[in-house]
Amino acid sequence: MPTDQTAVDRLAASRDNDGQAFLGPHHVQAAQRLERLIRRAQLAPRLTMSYDPARVGSKSGGTAGDIADSASHARQRLNRLAAQLPPDCWGVLFDVCGLGKGLQAVETERHWPRRSAKLVLRIGLSQLAAQLGLLEQAAGPEHLSARTWRSERLPIIAEDCS
Repeated sequence: MPTDQTAVDRLAASRDNDGQAFLGPHHVQAAQRLERLIRRAQLAPRLTMSYDPARVGSKSGGTAGDIADSASHARQRLNRLAAQLPPDCWGVLFDVCGLGKGLQAVETERHWPRRSAKLVLRIGLSQLAAQLGLLEQAAGPEHLSARTWRSERLPIIAEDCS
């Protein structure tokens, strides 16, 4: 799983010559949501031994019947997200956000040029943010007025409460 500061956090903190962050807040939010979804789907490798008596000596690798409904639903959601993104983008997103791999490791494994994984990561996070309904800037209807929970005075409440 990711360490204290992930590749996404480092890229969000880095600035270009104009002072703009490489990743915006909507990218970071999308990465955090994906990380939580992958964790809920129980797809990240275990780093510790499990002494659960039901799993000791079991030859099953964790079928759909063995996992919780929440993990099953999370896996279905991940499948839908993966189908809507280009394969390279999804692979980098899963490696970085789900498995906590660094960008250099991703580039080495895929035999990509240096600094290419961060561009693919940004493209993937932009598309993922769009799929999740996250925008770069919050925007809403400007013509709506503020609403309250009670639009008019109820008839049982007196007008003059002195």
